[in-house]
Amino acid sequence: MNRRKFIETASASACFTIIPRHVLGGSGVVAPSDKIALAYIGTGTEGLREMPRLIAIPEIQIVAVCDPSKHAIGYRDWGRDGLLNDLRKALGKPDWMAGSEGIVPGGRDVAKDFVETYYATQRSGETFRGCASYADFRELLDKEKDLDAVKIMTPDHLHGVISIAAMKRGKHVIMHKPIANRLQEAKLVIDTARETRVATHFMPWDANGSMDQVMAWINGGAIGDLGEIHNWTNRPVWPQYTSIPTAATPVPEDFDWDLWLGPEAERPYSPVYTHMVFRGWYDFGGGSMADMGHYSLWTVFNALELGSPTSVEPMLTHTCGLNDGIAFTVNNDFSFPTACTVRFKYPASGKRPAVDLVWYDGGMRPPIPEELEIDNKDLPIEGMMFVGSKGKILAGFNVDDPHLIPDRRPKDQIPPARVRDQEAVPAGIRQWIGAVRGGGQSPSSFLNTGPISDAVNLYAVALRTGKKLVYDGQSRTITNLADANKYIVRDYRKGWDPQAV
Repeated sequence: MNRRKFIETASASACFTIIPRHVLGGSGVVAPSDKIALAYIGTGTEGLREMPRLIAIPEIQIVAVCDPSKHAIGYRDWGRDGLLNDLRKALGKPDWMAGSEGIVPGGRDVAKDFVETYYATQRSGETFRGCASYADFRELLDKEKDLDAVKIMTPDHLHGVISIAAMKRGKHVIMHKPIANRLQEAKLVIDTARETRVATHFMPWDANGSMDQVMAWINGGAIGDLGEIHNWTNRPVWPQYTSIPTAATPVPEDFDWDLWLGPEAERPYSPVYTHMVFRGWYDFGGGSMADMGHYSLWTVFNALELGSPTSVEPMLTHTCGLNDGIAFTVNNDFSFPTACTVRFKYPASGKRPAVDLVWYDGGMRPPIPEELEIDNKDLPIEGMMFVGSKGKILAGFNVDDPHLIPDRRPKDQIPPARVRDQEAVPAGIRQWIGAVRGGGQSPSSFLNTGPISDAVNLYAVALRTGKKLVYDGQSRTITNLADANKYIVRDYRKGWDPQAV
Protein backbone atom coordinates (compact mmCIF):
# COMPACT_ATOMS: atom_id res chain seq x y z
CA MET A 1 0.00 0.00 0.00
CA ASN A 2 1.48 3.37 -1.01
CA ARG A 3 1.48 6.38 1.29
CA ARG A 4 -1.47 8.10 -0.36
CA LYS A 5 -3.65 5.00 -0.19
CA PHE A 6 -2.67 4.60 3.44
CA ILE A 7 -3.88 8.12 4.27
CA GLU A 8 -7.18 7.64 2.45
CA THR A 9 -7.98 4.35 4.18
CA ALA A 10 -6.52 4.97 7.64
CA SER A 11 -9.05 4.66 10.41
CA ALA A 12 -10.32 7.95 11.78
CA SER A 13 -13.48 9.13 13.52
CA ALA A 14 -15.51 12.07 12.25
CA CYS A 15 -14.47 14.08 15.31
CA PHE A 16 -10.81 13.46 14.43
CA THR A 17 -8.48 11.92 16.95
CA ILE A 18 -4.74 12.36 16.39
CA ILE A 19 -2.66 9.29 17.10
CA PRO A 20 0.18 10.23 19.48
CA ARG A 21 3.14 11.44 17.45
CA HIS A 22 5.63 9.19 19.18
CA VAL A 23 3.67 6.17 17.94
CA LEU A 24 3.85 7.41 14.36
CA GLY A 25 7.41 8.56 14.01
CA GLY A 26 9.37 9.23 17.17
CA SER A 27 8.92 11.86 19.86
CA GLY A 28 7.06 14.91 18.51
CA VAL A 29 7.13 13.62 14.92
CA VAL A 30 4.44 12.40 12.54
CA ALA A 31 5.71 9.56 10.37
CA PRO A 32 6.25 10.52 6.70
CA SER A 33 3.78 7.82 5.64
CA ASP A 34 1.03 9.56 7.62
CA LYS A 35 1.57 13.12 6.36
CA ILE A 36 -0.85 14.71 3.92
CA ALA A 37 1.20 15.87 0.91
CA LEU A 38 -0.26 19.25 -0.04
CA ALA A 39 0.34 21.70 -2.89
CA TYR A 40 -0.16 25.39 -2.12
CA ILE A 41 -1.75 27.14 -5.12
CA GLY A 42 -1.74 30.93 -4.95
CA THR A 43 1.19 32.61 -3.20
CA GLY A 44 0.29 36.29 -3.21
CA THR A 45 0.02 38.29 0.00
CA GLU A 46 -3.06 36.46 1.29
CA GLY A 47 -1.60 33.10 0.42
CA LEU A 48 1.63 33.90 2.26
CA ARG A 49 -0.29 35.30 5.22
CA GLU A 50 -2.16 32.00 5.60
CA MET A 51 0.91 29.81 5.10
CA PRO A 52 2.55 29.92 8.58
CA ARG A 53 -0.48 28.49 10.35
CA LEU A 54 -0.86 25.64 7.87
CA ILE A 55 2.82 24.73 7.62
CA ALA A 56 2.99 24.38 11.42
CA ILE A 57 0.50 21.48 11.37
CA PRO A 58 2.64 18.32 11.65
CA GLU A 59 0.10 16.16 9.80
CA ILE A 60 0.47 18.30 6.65
CA GLN A 61 3.56 18.56 4.42
CA ILE A 62 3.70 21.32 1.80
CA VAL A 63 5.47 19.67 -1.13
CA ALA A 64 4.83 22.20 -3.91
CA VAL A 65 3.88 25.82 -4.48
CA CYS A 66 2.23 27.32 -7.55
CA ASP A 67 1.63 30.84 -8.83
CA PRO A 68 1.80 32.60 -12.22
CA SER A 69 4.11 35.18 -10.60
CA LYS A 70 7.68 34.09 -9.88
CA HIS A 71 8.98 37.24 -8.17
CA ALA A 72 7.76 39.73 -5.57
CA ILE A 73 6.86 42.45 -8.08
CA GLY A 74 3.84 44.73 -7.81
CA TYR A 75 2.26 43.26 -4.69
CA ARG A 76 0.20 45.46 -2.37
CA ASP A 77 -0.72 45.03 1.27
CA TRP A 78 -2.09 46.82 4.36
CA GLY A 79 1.43 47.82 5.42
CA ARG A 80 4.90 47.84 3.91
CA ASP A 81 6.80 45.30 6.07
CA GLY A 82 4.07 43.75 8.23
CA LEU A 83 3.77 40.55 6.21
CA LEU A 84 7.53 40.17 5.88
CA ASN A 85 7.92 40.47 9.65
CA ASP A 86 5.14 37.94 10.26
CA LEU A 87 6.91 35.44 8.01
CA ARG A 88 10.21 36.10 9.75
CA LYS A 89 8.58 35.50 13.11
CA ALA A 90 7.12 32.18 11.93
CA LEU A 91 10.57 31.09 10.78
CA GLY A 92 12.33 32.37 13.89
CA LYS A 93 14.74 34.16 11.54
CA PRO A 94 14.64 37.96 11.82
CA ASP A 95 17.15 38.22 8.98
CA TRP A 96 15.21 36.13 6.47
CA MET A 97 15.14 37.89 3.08
CA ALA A 98 17.42 40.63 4.43
CA GLY A 99 17.49 43.56 2.05
CA SER A 100 13.90 43.08 0.87
CA GLU A 101 12.45 45.54 3.37
CA GLY A 102 10.04 47.91 1.68
CA ILE A 103 9.04 45.31 -0.94
CA VAL A 104 5.74 43.55 -0.25
CA PRO A 105 6.49 39.79 -0.46
CA GLY A 106 4.70 37.56 -2.93
CA GLY A 107 5.24 35.03 -5.72
CA ARG A 108 6.31 31.41 -5.87
CA ASP A 109 10.03 32.03 -5.26
CA VAL A 110 9.29 33.66 -1.90
CA ALA A 111 6.84 30.87 -1.01
CA LYS A 112 9.28 28.11 -1.96
CA ASP A 113 12.04 29.71 0.09
CA PHE A 114 9.72 30.13 3.06
CA VAL A 115 8.65 26.47 2.94
CA GLU A 116 12.17 25.13 2.61
CA THR A 117 13.55 27.46 5.29
CA TYR A 118 10.74 26.52 7.67
CA TYR A 119 11.30 22.79 7.33
CA ALA A 120 15.08 23.21 7.59
CA THR A 121 14.85 25.24 10.79
CA GLN A 122 11.65 24.12 12.50
CA ARG A 123 11.67 20.44 11.48
CA SER A 124 15.36 19.83 11.00
CA GLY A 125 15.03 16.29 12.31
CA GLU A 126 12.64 15.26 9.55
CA THR A 127 13.39 14.13 6.02
CA PHE A 128 12.29 16.64 3.39
CA ARG A 129 13.11 16.39 -0.30
CA GLY A 130 12.49 20.04 -1.07
CA CYS A 131 9.54 22.08 -2.32
CA ALA A 132 8.65 21.95 -6.02
CA SER A 133 7.60 25.15 -7.80
CA TYR A 134 5.17 25.60 -10.69
CA ALA A 135 3.60 28.44 -12.64
CA ASP A 136 0.73 26.31 -14.01
CA PHE A 137 -1.52 24.32 -11.66
CA ARG A 138 -2.27 21.88 -14.46
CA GLU A 139 1.39 20.96 -14.76
CA LEU A 140 1.54 20.58 -10.98
CA LEU A 141 -1.42 18.20 -10.91
CA ASP A 142 0.08 16.14 -13.74
CA LYS A 143 3.60 15.87 -12.32
CA GLU A 144 3.07 15.56 -8.56
CA LYS A 145 2.01 11.92 -8.62
CA ASP A 146 2.05 11.42 -4.86
CA LEU A 147 -0.01 14.51 -4.06
CA ASP A 148 -2.92 14.16 -1.63
CA ALA A 149 -4.41 17.65 -1.45
CA VAL A 150 -4.29 21.27 -2.57
CA LYS A 151 -4.95 24.58 -0.85
CA ILE A 152 -6.30 27.26 -3.22
CA MET A 153 -5.52 30.91 -2.43
CA THR A 154 -5.83 32.46 -5.90
CA PRO A 155 -8.03 35.34 -7.10
CA ASP A 156 -11.74 34.46 -7.16
CA HIS A 157 -12.10 33.73 -10.89
CA LEU A 158 -9.67 30.78 -10.66
CA HIS A 159 -11.23 29.02 -7.66
CA GLY A 160 -13.76 26.97 -9.58
CA VAL A 161 -11.50 25.80 -12.42
CA ILE A 162 -8.62 24.80 -10.11
CA SER A 163 -10.76 23.08 -7.47
CA ILE A 164 -12.69 21.06 -10.07
CA ALA A 165 -9.47 19.97 -11.78
CA ALA A 166 -8.01 18.89 -8.44
CA MET A 167 -11.12 17.03 -7.27
CA LYS A 168 -11.44 15.18 -10.57
CA ARG A 169 -7.92 13.86 -9.95
CA GLY A 170 -8.94 12.67 -6.51
CA LYS A 171 -7.22 15.46 -4.56
CA HIS A 172 -8.68 16.78 -1.34
CA VAL A 173 -9.19 20.55 -1.28
CA ILE A 174 -8.92 23.50 1.10
CA MET A 175 -10.15 26.74 -0.49
CA HIS A 176 -10.58 30.41 0.36
CA LYS A 177 -13.80 32.23 -0.45
CA PRO A 178 -15.73 32.29 -2.71
CA ILE A 179 -16.43 28.80 -4.07
CA ALA A 180 -16.55 30.51 -7.49
CA ASN A 181 -17.52 33.95 -8.75
CA ARG A 182 -20.22 32.61 -11.09
CA LEU A 183 -23.38 30.94 -9.81
CA GLN A 184 -23.38 27.98 -12.20
CA GLU A 185 -19.65 27.39 -11.76
CA ALA A 186 -20.13 27.30 -7.98
CA LYS A 187 -22.82 24.65 -8.44
CA LEU A 188 -20.40 22.64 -10.59
CA VAL A 189 -17.78 22.85 -7.82
CA ILE A 190 -20.29 21.55 -5.26
CA ASP A 191 -21.53 18.82 -7.62
CA THR A 192 -17.94 17.71 -8.30
CA ALA A 193 -17.23 17.52 -4.57
CA ARG A 194 -20.31 15.36 -4.14
CA GLU A 195 -19.43 13.06 -7.06
CA THR A 196 -15.74 12.61 -6.21
CA ARG A 197 -16.31 12.35 -2.43
CA VAL A 198 -13.00 13.99 -1.67
CA ALA A 199 -12.61 15.88 1.62
CA THR A 200 -13.19 19.62 1.22
CA HIS A 201 -12.81 22.57 3.60
CA PHE A 202 -14.19 26.04 2.85
CA MET A 203 -12.09 28.37 4.98
CA PRO A 204 -14.72 30.94 6.11
CA TRP A 205 -16.25 28.29 8.37
CA ASP A 206 -13.55 28.84 10.98
CA ALA A 207 -14.45 32.54 11.28
CA ASN A 208 -18.23 32.10 11.58
CA GLY A 209 -19.86 33.22 14.82
CA SER A 210 -22.51 31.42 16.86
CA MET A 211 -26.22 31.90 16.29
CA ASP A 212 -27.20 30.02 19.47
CA GLN A 213 -28.21 33.06 21.57
CA VAL A 214 -29.91 34.80 18.64
CA MET A 215 -31.95 31.70 17.82
CA ALA A 216 -32.89 31.23 21.48
CA TRP A 217 -34.35 34.76 21.53
CA ILE A 218 -36.08 34.33 18.17
CA ASN A 219 -37.56 30.94 19.04
CA GLY A 220 -38.56 32.22 22.49
CA GLY A 221 -40.53 35.10 20.98
CA ALA A 222 -38.31 37.85 22.40
CA ILE A 223 -38.54 39.92 19.20
CA GLY A 224 -41.78 38.52 17.81
CA ASP A 225 -41.77 37.25 14.23
CA LEU A 226 -38.41 37.73 12.52
CA GLY A 227 -38.83 39.92 9.43
CA GLU A 228 -35.41 41.26 8.45
CA ILE A 229 -31.70 40.57 8.86
CA HIS A 230 -29.30 43.46 8.19
CA ASN A 231 -25.55 42.98 7.74
CA TRP A 232 -23.11 45.79 6.90
CA THR A 233 -19.38 46.05 6.30
CA ASN A 234 -16.83 48.81 5.75
CA ARG A 235 -15.58 47.03 2.61
CA PRO A 236 -14.44 47.79 -0.03
CA VAL A 237 -11.07 48.87 1.32
CA TRP A 238 -9.52 48.70 -2.14
CA PRO A 239 -10.08 50.87 -5.25
CA GLN A 240 -13.27 50.26 -7.26
CA TYR A 241 -12.26 51.38 -10.75
CA THR A 242 -14.76 53.31 -12.82
CA SER A 243 -13.13 52.81 -16.21
CA ILE A 244 -11.42 50.00 -18.06
CA PRO A 245 -7.63 50.55 -18.25
CA THR A 246 -6.38 51.64 -21.66
CA ALA A 247 -2.71 52.46 -21.00
CA ALA A 248 -0.22 49.95 -22.41
CA THR A 249 1.70 48.44 -19.49
CA PRO A 250 4.53 45.91 -19.83
CA VAL A 251 3.90 42.55 -18.18
CA PRO A 252 6.20 42.19 -15.14
CA GLU A 253 9.22 39.91 -15.47
CA ASP A 254 8.38 36.21 -15.04
CA PHE A 255 4.67 36.88 -14.60
CA ASP A 256 2.48 34.65 -16.78
CA TRP A 257 -0.43 36.94 -17.61
CA ASP A 258 -2.16 34.24 -19.66
CA LEU A 259 -2.18 31.85 -16.70
CA TRP A 260 -3.44 34.58 -14.37
CA LEU A 261 -6.34 35.32 -16.74
CA GLY A 262 -7.22 31.62 -16.76
CA PRO A 263 -10.83 31.15 -17.93
CA GLU A 264 -11.54 34.85 -18.48
CA ALA A 265 -11.43 36.64 -21.84
CA GLU A 266 -8.10 37.89 -23.19
CA ARG A 267 -7.23 41.55 -22.64
CA PRO A 268 -4.04 43.61 -22.28
CA TYR A 269 -2.23 43.31 -18.96
CA SER A 270 -2.80 46.05 -16.39
CA PRO A 271 -1.70 46.23 -12.75
CA VAL A 272 -5.15 47.54 -11.84
CA TYR A 273 -6.54 44.03 -12.40
CA THR A 274 -4.15 41.98 -10.31
CA HIS A 275 -3.15 41.25 -6.73
CA MET A 276 -5.05 43.17 -4.05
CA VAL A 277 -7.49 44.97 -6.39
CA PHE A 278 -8.93 42.02 -8.34
CA ARG A 279 -12.04 41.88 -6.11
CA GLY A 280 -13.37 45.12 -7.57
CA TRP A 281 -13.85 43.63 -11.07
CA TYR A 282 -16.84 41.46 -11.97
CA ASP A 283 -14.66 39.22 -14.14
CA PHE A 284 -12.03 38.51 -11.47
CA GLY A 285 -13.67 39.06 -8.08
CA GLY A 286 -16.89 38.75 -6.18
CA GLY A 287 -17.07 42.17 -4.53
CA SER A 288 -17.42 42.97 -0.87
CA MET A 289 -20.10 40.38 -0.15
CA ALA A 290 -17.99 37.55 -1.52
CA ASP A 291 -15.06 38.90 0.47
CA MET A 292 -16.83 39.28 3.83
CA GLY A 293 -20.37 37.87 3.64
CA HIS A 294 -19.21 34.27 3.91
CA TYR A 295 -17.70 35.09 7.32
CA SER A 296 -20.77 36.79 8.72
CA LEU A 297 -23.73 35.14 7.01
CA TRP A 298 -22.96 31.45 6.49
CA THR A 299 -23.92 30.72 10.10
CA VAL A 300 -27.11 32.78 9.63
CA PHE A 301 -28.05 30.83 6.50
CA ASN A 302 -27.57 27.55 8.37
CA ALA A 303 -29.50 28.57 11.49
CA LEU A 304 -32.47 30.04 9.60
CA GLU A 305 -32.37 27.41 6.84
CA LEU A 306 -32.30 29.99 4.08
CA GLY A 307 -32.38 28.41 0.62
CA SER A 308 -32.85 30.32 -2.64
CA PRO A 309 -34.09 33.92 -2.67
CA THR A 310 -37.17 34.76 -4.69
CA SER A 311 -35.86 38.21 -5.60
CA VAL A 312 -32.72 40.33 -5.32
CA GLU A 313 -33.00 44.14 -5.44
CA PRO A 314 -29.91 46.40 -5.66
CA MET A 315 -29.43 50.06 -4.81
CA LEU A 316 -26.00 51.30 -5.84
CA THR A 317 -23.81 54.31 -6.47
CA HIS A 318 -22.99 55.40 -10.00
CA THR A 319 -20.21 57.36 -11.68
CA CYS A 320 -20.59 60.45 -13.83
CA GLY A 321 -18.21 62.21 -16.19
CA LEU A 322 -17.90 65.13 -18.59
CA ASN A 323 -17.33 64.90 -22.33
CA ASP A 324 -16.69 68.25 -24.01
CA GLY A 325 -18.65 69.90 -21.23
CA ILE A 326 -21.56 67.48 -21.47
CA ALA A 327 -22.35 65.41 -18.35
CA PHE A 328 -22.98 61.68 -18.72
CA THR A 329 -23.40 58.60 -16.55
CA VAL A 330 -20.82 55.86 -17.02
CA ASN A 331 -22.39 52.62 -18.23
CA ASN A 332 -20.56 50.29 -15.86
CA ASP A 333 -21.03 46.53 -16.07
CA PHE A 334 -17.35 45.80 -15.49
CA SER A 335 -16.65 46.83 -11.86
CA PHE A 336 -18.49 46.81 -8.55
CA PRO A 337 -19.92 50.12 -7.29
CA THR A 338 -18.30 52.20 -4.58
CA ALA A 339 -21.21 51.43 -2.25
CA CYS A 340 -24.48 49.52 -2.38
CA THR A 341 -27.43 48.02 -0.56
CA VAL A 342 -28.86 44.72 -1.82
CA ARG A 343 -32.13 43.22 -0.51
CA PHE A 344 -32.75 39.47 -0.79
CA LYS A 345 -36.25 38.08 -0.19
CA TYR A 346 -36.52 34.53 1.20
CA PRO A 347 -39.82 32.62 1.40
CA ALA A 348 -41.25 31.13 4.58
CA SER A 349 -39.85 27.76 5.62
CA GLY A 350 -41.33 25.52 8.29
CA LYS A 351 -42.18 27.67 11.31
CA ARG A 352 -40.02 30.56 10.05
CA PRO A 353 -41.92 33.34 8.25
CA ALA A 354 -40.64 34.97 5.08
CA VAL A 355 -37.60 37.15 5.77
CA ASP A 356 -35.61 39.83 4.00
CA LEU A 357 -31.81 39.80 4.15
CA VAL A 358 -30.25 43.20 3.47
CA TRP A 359 -26.53 43.57 2.72
CA TYR A 360 -24.70 46.93 2.88
CA ASP A 361 -21.16 47.88 1.89
CA GLY A 362 -19.05 50.93 1.06
CA GLY A 363 -20.09 52.76 4.24
CA MET A 364 -23.83 52.17 3.78
CA ARG A 365 -25.75 51.16 6.92
CA PRO A 366 -29.39 50.77 8.00
CA PRO A 367 -31.17 53.75 9.58
CA ILE A 368 -30.39 54.07 13.30
CA PRO A 369 -33.19 52.19 15.07
CA GLU A 370 -35.28 54.02 17.69
CA GLU A 371 -34.14 51.48 20.28
CA LEU A 372 -30.54 52.69 19.90
CA GLU A 373 -31.54 56.34 20.07
CA ILE A 374 -33.05 55.62 23.49
CA ASP A 375 -29.56 54.66 24.61
CA ASN A 376 -28.04 57.62 22.71
CA LYS A 377 -25.97 55.24 20.61
CA ASP A 378 -25.08 54.91 16.94
CA LEU A 379 -24.67 51.82 14.78
CA PRO A 380 -21.15 50.40 14.63
CA ILE A 381 -19.11 50.66 11.43
CA GLU A 382 -19.71 46.95 10.82
CA GLY A 383 -22.52 44.94 12.33
CA MET A 384 -25.62 42.78 12.13
CA MET A 385 -29.21 43.35 13.23
CA PHE A 386 -32.23 41.06 13.45
CA VAL A 387 -35.55 42.90 13.23
CA GLY A 388 -38.74 41.32 14.54
CA SER A 389 -42.33 42.44 14.92
CA LYS A 390 -41.77 43.18 18.62
CA GLY A 391 -38.10 43.99 18.97
CA LYS A 392 -34.56 43.92 17.63
CA ILE A 393 -31.27 42.14 18.26
CA LEU A 394 -28.05 44.02 17.55
CA ALA A 395 -24.74 42.17 17.13
CA GLY A 396 -21.26 42.62 15.77
CA PHE A 397 -20.46 41.79 12.16
CA ASN A 398 -19.86 38.07 12.85
CA VAL A 399 -22.82 37.83 15.29
CA ASP A 400 -20.44 38.95 18.07
CA ASP A 401 -21.97 40.07 21.38
CA PRO A 402 -25.66 39.77 20.41
CA HIS A 403 -27.97 41.77 22.67
CA LEU A 404 -31.55 42.97 22.69
CA ILE A 405 -32.02 46.69 22.17
CA PRO A 406 -32.61 48.97 23.92
CA ASP A 407 -29.73 47.56 25.98
CA ARG A 408 -30.85 46.77 29.52
CA ARG A 409 -27.61 45.16 30.68
CA PRO A 410 -26.03 46.70 33.80
CA LYS A 411 -23.89 49.68 32.78
CA ASP A 412 -20.78 48.13 34.34
CA GLN A 413 -21.20 44.84 32.45
CA ILE A 414 -18.57 44.65 29.73
CA PRO A 415 -19.72 42.70 26.65
CA PRO A 416 -17.60 39.58 26.16
CA ALA A 417 -14.97 39.99 23.48
CA ARG A 418 -15.23 37.73 20.46
CA VAL A 419 -12.98 34.75 21.02
CA ARG A 420 -11.37 33.74 17.76
CA ASP A 421 -10.08 30.22 17.22
CA GLN A 422 -6.62 30.41 18.77
CA GLU A 423 -5.88 26.71 18.54
CA ALA A 424 -2.70 25.68 16.77
CA VAL A 425 -4.91 23.69 14.37
CA PRO A 426 -8.25 25.40 13.55
CA ALA A 427 -11.32 23.26 14.13
CA GLY A 428 -12.21 23.18 10.43
CA ILE A 429 -8.76 21.95 9.46
CA ARG A 430 -8.86 19.29 12.20
CA GLN A 431 -12.14 18.02 10.83
CA TRP A 432 -10.84 18.16 7.26
CA ILE A 433 -7.80 16.07 8.23
CA GLY A 434 -10.18 13.57 9.79
CA ALA A 435 -12.19 13.45 6.55
CA VAL A 436 -9.01 12.96 4.49
CA ARG A 437 -8.22 9.97 6.72
CA GLY A 438 -11.59 8.36 6.18
CA GLY A 439 -13.97 10.21 8.51
CA GLY A 440 -17.20 11.90 7.48
CA GLN A 441 -17.38 15.22 5.69
CA SER A 442 -16.98 18.20 8.04
CA PRO A 443 -19.49 21.07 8.49
CA SER A 444 -17.09 23.22 6.44
CA SER A 445 -17.44 20.93 3.40
CA PHE A 446 -18.21 22.45 0.00
CA LEU A 447 -21.40 20.38 0.15
CA ASN A 448 -22.85 22.84 2.69
CA THR A 449 -22.11 26.05 0.77
CA GLY A 450 -24.90 26.15 -1.83
CA PRO A 451 -27.29 28.81 -0.43
CA ILE A 452 -24.64 31.29 0.73
CA SER A 453 -22.77 30.85 -2.55
CA ASP A 454 -25.92 31.54 -4.56
CA ALA A 455 -26.53 34.72 -2.57
CA VAL A 456 -23.08 36.24 -3.10
CA ASN A 457 -23.18 35.47 -6.81
CA LEU A 458 -26.70 36.85 -7.26
CA TYR A 459 -25.53 39.99 -5.43
CA ALA A 460 -22.98 40.50 -8.21
CA VAL A 461 -25.53 39.86 -10.98
CA ALA A 462 -28.02 42.32 -9.47
CA LEU A 463 -25.37 45.03 -9.18
CA ARG A 464 -24.10 44.35 -12.68
CA THR A 465 -27.56 44.80 -14.18
CA GLY A 466 -28.71 47.49 -11.76
CA LYS A 467 -32.14 45.85 -11.82
CA LYS A 468 -34.36 43.95 -9.42
CA LEU A 469 -34.10 40.25 -10.26
CA VAL A 470 -36.78 37.61 -9.81
CA TYR A 471 -35.06 34.27 -9.25
CA ASP A 472 -36.28 30.70 -9.65
CA GLY A 473 -34.07 28.52 -7.46
CA GLN A 474 -35.40 25.29 -8.94
CA SER A 475 -34.31 26.10 -12.50
CA ARG A 476 -31.52 28.43 -11.34
CA THR A 477 -32.65 31.15 -13.72
CA ILE A 478 -33.63 34.81 -13.53
CA THR A 479 -37.17 34.93 -14.85
CA ASN A 480 -37.91 38.65 -15.25
CA LEU A 481 -34.73 39.75 -17.06
CA ALA A 482 -33.55 37.06 -19.47
CA ASP A 483 -30.39 38.94 -20.43
CA ALA A 484 -29.16 38.82 -16.82
CA ASN A 485 -28.72 35.05 -17.03
CA LYS A 486 -25.52 35.55 -19.03
CA TYR A 487 -23.90 36.77 -15.80
CA ILE A 488 -24.79 33.53 -14.00
CA VAL A 489 -22.48 31.56 -16.30
CA ARG A 490 -18.95 32.13 -17.55
CA ASP A 491 -17.97 32.27 -21.21
CA TYR A 492 -14.84 30.13 -20.91
CA ARG A 493 -11.76 30.93 -22.91
CA LYS A 494 -10.62 28.07 -25.15
CA GLY A 495 -8.88 25.37 -23.13
CA TRP A 496 -10.26 26.54 -19.77
CA ASP A 497 -13.66 24.86 -19.51
CA PRO A 498 -13.61 23.16 -16.07
CA GLN A 499 -15.22 20.08 -17.58
CA ALA A 500 -12.09 19.59 -19.68
CA VAL A 501 -9.23 21.04 -17.58
